[in-house]
Amino acid sequence: MSSRLEKHLKTLPLAVACACAPLTAAAQTLEEVVVTAQKRSQSLQDVPISISAVSGEKLNEAGITRISDLQVYVPNLNMSEAAIGSNIYIRGVGSQVNQGFEQSVGTYVDGIYFGRPRQLRAPFFDLERVEVLRGPQSILFGKNSIAGALNLVTSKPTEAFEGSVSALYEPDHGELDTSVILSGPLTDNVAGRLAVRYREMDGFIDNVAKDSEEMETDETLIRAALRWDATENLLVDLKLETGEFNSEGRNSIIIGSPAPGGATPVVGDFTRKAALDPEFSDNNYDNATLTLNYQLGDYELVSISGWSAYDYNEEVDTDFGVGSTVQSPADEDFEQFSQELRLVSPLGRTFEHIVGVFYQVSKTDYSEPAQLDLPAVAVEIDRDFYSDSDLWAVFGQSTWNISTDFRATLGLRYTVEDKDGGRRLALRNPDGSIFNPLNMPEFAELGMPLPGLGITPHDLSGKRNEEVITPLLNLQWDVAEEAMLYASVSTGYKAGGFDARSNRATFPDGRPALEFEEEEALSMEIGAKLGLLDNAAELNIAVFRTEYDDLQVSVFDGVLGFDVQNAASATTQGVEMDGRWQVTDKLRLTGAMAYTDFEFDDYENGACYKGQTPSQVVGGVAFCDWQGNTNQFTPEFSGTLGINFVQPVLDNLELSTAVDVIYSDDYFAAPDLDPQAVQDSYVKLNARIALGRADGVWEVALVGRNLTDEEIITFANDVPLTGPVTSYFAFVERPRTVAVQATYNF
Repeated sequence: MSSRLEKHLKTLPLAVACACAPLTAAAQTLEEVVVTAQKRSQSLQDVPISISAVSGEKLNEAGITRISDLQVYVPNLNMSEAAIGSNIYIRGVGSQVNQGFEQSVGTYVDGIYFGRPRQLRAPFFDLERVEVLRGPQSILFGKNSIAGALNLVTSKPTEAFEGSVSALYEPDHGELDTSVILSGPLTDNVAGRLAVRYREMDGFIDNVAKDSEEMETDETLIRAALRWDATENLLVDLKLETGEFNSEGRNSIIIGSPAPGGATPVVGDFTRKAALDPEFSDNNYDNATLTLNYQLGDYELVSISGWSAYDYNEEVDTDFGVGSTVQSPADEDFEQFSQELRLVSPLGRTFEHIVGVFYQVSKTDYSEPAQLDLPAVAVEIDRDFYSDSDLWAVFGQSTWNISTDFRATLGLRYTVEDKDGGRRLALRNPDGSIFNPLNMPEFAELGMPLPGLGITPHDLSGKRNEEVITPLLNLQWDVAEEAMLYASVSTGYKAGGFDARSNRATFPDGRPALEFEEEEALSMEIGAKLGLLDNAAELNIAVFRTEYDDLQVSVFDGVLGFDVQNAASATTQGVEMDGRWQVTDKLRLTGAMAYTDFEFDDYENGACYKGQTPSQVVGGVAFCDWQGNTNQFTPEFSGTLGINFVQPVLDNLELSTAVDVIYSDDYFAAPDLDPQAVQDSYVKLNARIALGRADGVWEVALVGRNLTDEEIITFANDVPLTGPVTSYFAFVERPRTVAVQATYNF
């Protein structure tokens, strides 16, 4: 490992060096970063966990409008959008593509849990900040957060009137991003905020078969917020949000050998494709959040009520080739309501407490009538899935200030969840009648199996009840005025559920191919948060090790479908570092790096990639032993280095420059860890140069992203129905872009 480490540290964009190099005395002071990761407003340097915070200002300046854009600034965070779902990973752990999954990385927006993959695709803007918490977060957050959590905080109404109008235009891909924000008092004790955003883009993939650009997108978001100072002790926040995000085509290409039917698409070109089948995705969502903060003497009582719903319909070319072999329309409806009550004690006492109760109910309905058109058979795979969840939990976290320099925190959460779910798969002829060419009575209701394609019609349902206790122990020691050491041991948990996508009725061992079991984790972390140079610099270090049992994974069945299984066990461990240095009043350096060592400890039933020799064959299905392998989306090293410089110009203008260098080690892009579908290591450069008034009234900027024009695969998998021929479909990032951005504040 030492030679490997030495090699990559030379390649990293000096993320560690900027934080660790010998520093000379400086008179500057860093601005404090305030976060709410522990359900209190605290300085980031006082929070005893590995956490990164990205301000709303940085999000706007960098043109970050989706979670998938955020990952370049947060090492050990990886997100990609695949054909039928999204993947989000922290420290090598995440949930794969299946509508039955909730995410291992929980996303929370103003305290409301967003656990569905489709919710991760919704655009976000007008944010105060985004906090990325690494490792299991099982006490204070409402639902499954076994790998980490994203805590998004939207901007609140202001006491004084303010507003802004901004626009970004990128000509090469026809991107236009506009927004309007108005905020201020409505009455003596009521303030409001309205944020509206519209974005459209022509696309960056040239579909030579259809003579069109893909994927063409348009997004609209409208958010209204009210803040009511009801009494001296009661503050009420109401937020209503609606939006849509739609697309035509996909940002996918074919790499490798010829596609189905012997046709040869444009291979190896990250800006061209040759798919004929229509592809689109239309998404609508609505959210409402009501937050009450009531001051009970020195205590604070918080109530958070949240409602979230979305629906989408889409069509996906799931053979990914130039022919019309498999076409998958799909639609999903989701609705969720949650309620949390939390009592928070004041700080500065010997014992400090946070206690609460949480309730959540949700309902998911998914339908996918896939069209299968082969020379020997033309059928519709009519798939319907539902999953209903009812969850409640009680939680508490207490800190004992043993001395002025040493404290211990104990947390405990008790969760009960009931789930109902089922999947029905029927085979139909093109006219809608049941596919039963032999007129056999036993196949009259659902259709005749197609064993060569791994499809067995079925109607399965089940119920689950889970009870779990997740404890946490954390120790903190203030070794100096600006230096804190911490150590923690915690457990994580992710509920089991129902597989939405399997084509099987049973597994080879005879079990119904419907349910998957819960995940469990044991995590250990030690770290340090250091203030340097009279608060001109900060350095944070975390060393972690997390052991997972029964990881939930989605495995390609080798033909058309995916099966959910529980991998036996895995371990992820490594080091994370980040730092800031305000060198002068004009120059600030930021840096972060992560080293991650992920390994499956015991996983006999892993998916085999094409050409791999199976370690065992069970019921005609080939499996490969993944013991000792890493996971997909898990670069061993990743890091970022940021340079921000502000120079006064004339009497009232400022010229600001920001440069971000992003490094990623190579990683497997395919879920079967195919060595032919690997994203090579890369160094990506983002930059921004802006001229504006020193008081911030207006600004005009040039924003460059991926200026090194790296070709980056975010997800890859085998092209179905290609037999022994190996070819891959791959989702890719945008090439180099340079945009003009203008903002006017009033």
